Amino acid sequence: MNNQLHISKGQDLTNFLRELKIEGEILTWDEILCEGPTVAGIDSKEFIETRRQFLNDFYAIEFDEAAFTSELSKLNSKSGYTEIVLWFEYELFCHINMLAVLNLIHQREINLPIYLVCSGRVKGEKDLKGLNELSSKQLLAHYKDKIRLTEEDLELAITLWRTYCGKDHNLFKNYIVKKSSFKYMSNCLKAHLKRFPDSISGLSVIERNMLTIIDQKNVKSKHHLLGYSIYYQGYYGFSDFQLKRKIDNLALLYDETETGLKLNSKGHVALLGQHNFASEINNNMTFGGIERLDYQFNDEKNELIKINLNAD
Repeated sequence: MNNQLHISKGQDLTNFLRELKIEGEILTWDEILCEGPTVAGIDSKEFIETRRQFLNDFYAIEFDEAAFTSELSKLNSKSGYTEIVLWFEYELFCHINMLAVLNLIHQREINLPIYLVCSGRVKGEKDLKGLNELSSKQLLAHYKDKIRLTEEDLELAITLWRTYCGKDHNLFKNYIVKKSSFKYMSNCLKAHLKRFPDSISGLSVIERNMLTIIDQKNVKSKHHLLGYSIYYQGYYGFSDFQLKRKIDNLALLYDETETGLKLNSKGHVALLGQHNFASEINNNMTFGGIERLDYQFNDEKNELIKINLNAD
């Protein structure tokens, strides 16, 4: 008889799984590890303190250590489980969380079959779909078709997490073409490298998209821009509050009036790539083990270049 531990990508999905009466224990992984500093050892005081400080400083979110440790305690009953089922989506937000979860399982020395339920392309649908966006029938079909991760998949996840927590994110390039059971990993690794400032304009892909939307659409407000940004963010999977912060950081490149948002002269210059705005936008986010503003993405070389913005 199977006794499954399900690891869900968030509370909304956990509620959905419970509505569908999916059997087994559910551990809800409620973190945003695609932003902020991380350490490789997830089961550590350093990890908790690092995340607590980041979430408070950047998003005024109180890290609930009791809730976090309570969820992780479900892994303590490993002897009672027969397999683990991961429920994560196609985008960068979920994939980095998934890498952390797989590393935690490794760090806990849990040796059980691990399966992945991952949404994305759905037959008959034009757009990529998140798990919460699937119908009950579609979600159950995904569950039925879950993929068992191989030893090579698990080794890859360990390597990618350590790389993310490390100092050389150009190492990700080696894995963009690597075949694995993670069918969207390549897209996510490419998306990660392109959220650093472009070496010409200083804009990340998502920042450029936001300015293009302002330029080409009739954007009536920041909230209107947020709606567009959620829909057109591709493989990032950022939440509302993450995108709001990015919109606010771009404020020097557009004007907000009673009639809507319009690019100002700096915004047009940025889109034309006539000036590097990285230091002026000053989006000082940390990605795992490195500071965003310490690197820029060179499209021609297809790699991150270490820079010094304070150089004379």
